[in-house]
Amino acid sequence: MSDTPVRVAFVCVQNAGRSQMSTAFAEQERERRGLEDRVEILTGGTHPAVHVHDVVVEVMREDGFNLSNRVPREISTAELESCDYVATMGCSTLELDADESDVDIRDWALDDPDGKDLDRVREIRDEIRNRVRSLFDEIEQELGKSD
Repeated sequence: MSDTPVRVAFVCVQNAGRSQMSTAFAEQERERRGLEDRVEILTGGTHPAVHVHDVVVEVMREDGFNLSNRVPREISTAELESCDYVATMGCSTLELDADESDVDIRDWALDDPDGKDLDRVREIRDEIRNRVRSLFDEIEQELGKSD
């Protein structure tokens, strides 16, 4: 068994909506599955916003998450290259060369919740929850093989 945790990153341009929701759901999945010591979660943006979008804070609060204190951050290419999985939200300007790296890059192609009405943001949130669960199913299966 490897002692190196699986590194997963959720990335978009502003790190103020989709990637923040993804990170919150990933943290929940990691805890629910007892993988705290086995999975490391990163998030960031290529051009981070000042704060998480208000509409995102609101719809995540409905689901029991408090994102009001989260601060968007920049993520470096080096950080991303150290990951096993990188999920981009459909808006990324990443400089990762998928052919040159061992990183499993997924483009989830999700709508930007900024400026959308609450019902649409809820749909985006629910889609993100499902994608994160599926990704963790894969990670859990992969970890099971390495034990």
